[in-house]
Amino acid sequence: MDQPTIELHPVGANTTLPGCAGEHLLQQAYGTGDRAERFYRDQVLDHLNPAMAAFVGRMEMAFVGTADGRGECDSTFRAGPPGFLHVIDARRVAYPEYRGNGVLASLGNISENPHVAILMIDFVHDLIGLHVNGRASIIDDAQLRGEHPGLPAAGDRGRVPERWVVVHVEEAYVHCRKHIPRLRPVPRERDWGTDDTKRKGGDYFSVRARQIAGQH
Repeated sequence: MDQPTIELHPVGANTTLPGCAGEHLLQQAYGTGDRAERFYRDQVLDHLNPAMAAFVGRMEMAFVGTADGRGECDSTFRAGPPGFLHVIDARRVAYPEYRGNGVLASLGNISENPHVAILMIDFVHDLIGLHVNGRASIIDDAQLRGEHPGLPAAGDRGRVPERWVVVHVEEAYVHCRKHIPRLRPVPRERDWGTDDTKRKGGDYFSVRARQIAGQH
């Protein structure tokens, strides 16, 4: 069956609405423009207000989206104790980068395309989320710490960041609670000293094990 044709008409060049031309065109095509404009007007800021800054400061996890220069995307997860996401001021948020697997996928994307999307969700108390979109810079720990001595000294398990991603806020807006599940924190046992690759998690999906076995 043929798909219905959607006629799109360009939005005026002088529009001051947040978001991209594509979303504006589809709002027009699907008749959601009034709702979208109300959301833009009532909920979207180009900075963090005090309530948003406090929310960021108590988060213990975040989802980060990046894309390379060709627009090919990657998403990642960051976590740490409350405050690991550091609000420098109303227009800048920083998160730490620690020693990892050496791939540097997110940082590599940022080096080609600085646009970053961060989603933080409170699954435990308020069941609400916050989107922060902006342009990112990669700054070594010593340099940023010299400029902002209030940075957290160490993260989870005493790890010291190698560098920071500083996001210059362009959009900040709520993610409503309608479909956010409530989660309950429980104690976690970590198998730091084990040689069991499944329990360590590094080869949880058996990619390396299957390669060794001549499988795919």
